Amino acid sequence: MVRPGATLATAIFGALLMINAGELRAGTTVERNGQLLEVLSFEHIKLGRGTAVVRTRLRNVDTGAVTEETFRPEERFPRVRIEKVEVQYLYRDGDQHVLMDTSTYEQFPISQELFEAAARYVRESDTLFLLRHEDRILGVEVPITVVLEVTATDPGFKGDTATGTFKPATLETGLVIDVPLFVNVGDRVKVDTRSARYLERAS
Repeated sequence: MVRPGATLATAIFGALLMINAGELRAGTTVERNGQLLEVLSFEHIKLGRGTAVVRTRLRNVDTGAVTEETFRPEERFPRVRIEKVEVQYLYRDGDQHVLMDTSTYEQFPISQELFEAAARYVRESDTLFLLRHEDRILGVEVPITVVLEVTATDPGFKGDTATGTFKPATLETGLVIDVPLFVNVGDRVKVDTRSARYLERAS
């Protein structure tokens, strides 16, 4: 039903901006009580007598706090459109990091707080994504995998390909991860940025 004074197009557009709890998926961002919440995980749980709930893990986009909440499938939230802009990391300037839009060449200084997590995986000139909601910068997103050089680790042994045995290694960004024994200083390794785990040695 269209509200008095509203056009059909306006009503349809408004409906598209809403999402039911039953439609939530990992990566979806919604607004609740004035806060932007990103869905990290969700689970549909059936209860007795045909009822069901949706159990979610939510990350507050502003504070980074993670909470677990349960909703009825029919509960509705405003859907938030997050703009993802490809940018290049230029340099650090004091407590800020400067990024450049690769299509418009516009530069964006962002705080150390917003960039801190990405800094473990990003070098100058690397490409990543700036996340914006309307005119507000929410943070940055790095690729799912990155290739980084090992700058410090205990010496490995030639031919030592034992699986399941690891040692700590420091990468060129300062990130420390566990790598197999055969990895040496100067090797380039592929890292999963979602878990900070070694994936394989890169060529």
